[in-house]
Amino acid sequence: MDIIFFGGLKIDTLIGIYDWERQQRQTVILDIEMAHDIRKAAETDDIRFALDYKTVSDRVIEFVGNSSFFLVERLISEIAELIRNEFNVPWVKITLNKKGAIGTGVDVGITIERGQKTG
Repeated sequence: MDIIFFGGLKIDTLIGIYDWERQQRQTVILDIEMAHDIRKAAETDDIRFALDYKTVSDRVIEFVGNSSFFLVERLISEIAELIRNEFNVPWVKITLNKKGAIGTGVDVGITIERGQKTG
């Protein structure tokens, strides 16, 4: 199976359990890998057969920017389901970095995989 990816996607959102986190938007950084068979797109040179990463990233930016979850676990799970359901992606791997959550400049976050790689 082929992998489409984008990394370092920075999005401001309301995320966290503390009172100050509910008042102040924070930046999350996403790295996303998605399984997609690119053979037909490569053969035809036609975007209709490709997984349009611009469309996916725009949708993720919109969703995350408008969300207000308490836990990163919930946010990252919702992003995975959105990608799998709206873009017919059989497998997705997402890393969410909430940089500085436990100290200035410290990377902290979560990585999940959902679905099955095929082909």
